[in-house]
Amino acid sequence: MNSKNGSVENLKKVVAVVGPTGVGKTALGIELAERFSGEIVNFDSVQVYRYLDLGTAKPTPEERARVPHHLIDILEPDEPFNAAAFVERADRVITEITARGHLPILVGGTGLYLRALLHGLFPVEVPEEIRLRLRDRLIREGLASLYEELRQRDPEAARRIHPHDRVRVLRALEVCLATGRTFSELARAHAFRERRYQALKIGLNIPREELYRRLDERVDRMLAQGLLEEVKSLLERGFSPELKPLQAIGYRHMIAYLTGQLSFPEAVRLMKRDTRRYAKRQLTWFRADPEVKWFHPADREAIFREVERFLAV
Repeated sequence: MNSKNGSVENLKKVVAVVGPTGVGKTALGIELAERFSGEIVNFDSVQVYRYLDLGTAKPTPEERARVPHHLIDILEPDEPFNAAAFVERADRVITEITARGHLPILVGGTGLYLRALLHGLFPVEVPEEIRLRLRDRLIREGLASLYEELRQRDPEAARRIHPHDRVRVLRALEVCLATGRTFSELARAHAFRERRYQALKIGLNIPREELYRRLDERVDRMLAQGLLEEVKSLLERGFSPELKPLQAIGYRHMIAYLTGQLSFPEAVRLMKRDTRRYAKRQLTWFRADPEVKWFHPADREAIFREVERFLAV
């Protein structure tokens, strides 16, 4: 397949480690970077924010000291960020990494960011009048009302977008209103056919029961390490609980407890449930990509051989 920049052979090579949350992507990414002279490029949409450490399972300072990490802790929680901004920053970082003779290793779980980086975004011009009208409705009616409208207009997009994801709900509605076509229809027409990098996509997965057990244990570990205190600190810094990163799993649950909307046991129960649901959505997203080569995380030698073959071509 050709790219806009010429043949695929002329494109920079990258390795992407994908899969559900909690499956071991961080550890594998670091091992690959150590073995193949690589540097990590984060594509998790919440790890880009400072102060959100425990709830995002951000690599520890010790892990980040082993190999260079990029696009982590680059924004304040109230700074806007989206797929297009990610692509712009990631392109620059990947160029710098390859100029050093190193291998960019993309690690994360935000599938839209990875797809945008590897295959481009389809541009849609949205009149300012539509943007302002939707934002006014967001203030007056709330996000749930807009999500319900999206569900009516574009049920396929609504199934893919979390009801709390304000940015993506607004974007999908903007596209519908600006073009008269659904976001899903336009995405299929674009089909993300552009090829911006030569990419090897390594997918990690384990049996569902084992994954869910790991995720429940990880929630308990996050709480024991001080997730509640992390959330309190964010609010004490003056960050609004309505900010997009503070609507992420864990953060919104602890905020609901702190504001009296949930008891602590119920907040923890819902956090575990929503973490499992998020992992399931991630698997659905990445399984739809036929280019992903799937491995059990323990199959390190098979993964290393796959990377060696990719780099040798």
